[in-house]
Amino acid sequence: MASLNKMTIIGNLGADPEVRYLDGGAVVATFNVATTEKYTNRNGEKVEQTEWFRVELWNEQAKVAEKYLKKGNSVYVEGRLRTELWTDKEGKERTSLRVRANTMQLLGSPNEGRSEEPAYEAPRQQAAPAQSASRQQPAPQAAPRQQAAPARREPEPVPFESNSGDDDLPF
Repeated sequence: MASLNKMTIIGNLGADPEVRYLDGGAVVATFNVATTEKYTNRNGEKVEQTEWFRVELWNEQAKVAEKYLKKGNSVYVEGRLRTELWTDKEGKERTSLRVRANTMQLLGSPNEGRSEEPAYEAPRQQAAPAQSASRQQPAPQAAPRQQAAPARREPEPVPFESNSGDDDLPF
């Protein structure tokens, strides 16, 4: 049976990304993204509920995050939900959730309160970070885009061609 683990988040950064350069050349950027849901409850009161997500980007995307992402930026993130087990200072085992992103796109204008830098769409990361440098493949290099809000391009659908007539359809 097939399975799917996919998260899509559009929200705002709570702080600048924390970027670490690891032994072996790997780079990881972590940051929090807030999503806000606004609705009216049964009593007619307006309610605003914010959820926070911990996101991590690896290698080339981590470098892009370090350069372009800043606190308050609106960002689109797509990736997988990961469970992490850890022990706190008191020795108690804890669990947390993290999104390992494979797609990140800056939304809106990146120049709010900053110098004139172009918007940027990070290259997609297809696999988890390599464990050794010998297995690492170079990431594709992407040039910055010059438009204010880059649009995500979807591949063109392949047209369906059938050699059979309508009589062969099962319905």
